[in-house]
Amino acid sequence: MNEPININEESFERAVIQSPVPVLVDFWAPWCGPCKMIAPVLAEIARENGDKFRIAKVNTDDDPALMQRFNIRGIPTLLFFNGGKLEHQIVGMTGKKAIVDKLEALASAPAA
Repeated sequence: MNEPININEESFERAVIQSPVPVLVDFWAPWCGPCKMIAPVLAEIARENGDKFRIAKVNTDDDPALMQRFNIRGIPTLLFFNGGKLEHQIVGMTGKKAIVDKLEALASAPAA
């Protein structure tokens, strides 16, 4: 779990809902400038935090069904899951500290 994983509708249940650790899901697209800017930050968070939580990526061009399922209207959108439940959402650019703080809070929260 040291790099972000690419997921799709087929792997979403196993990778996110059934995950034993909190998961951040990044909804992005190759043509999205802010998505390209936040990608290295997410990769860095994944490398620095090992097995404490998981970073997953959904390419909205390849998997619009997940985008619709979560009513994603703008990208990048970061969804934070814990115990299979959506706990937080950030739309647009944000700093590394804000992302890590949310993940740390989920990691230290009691399991749902």
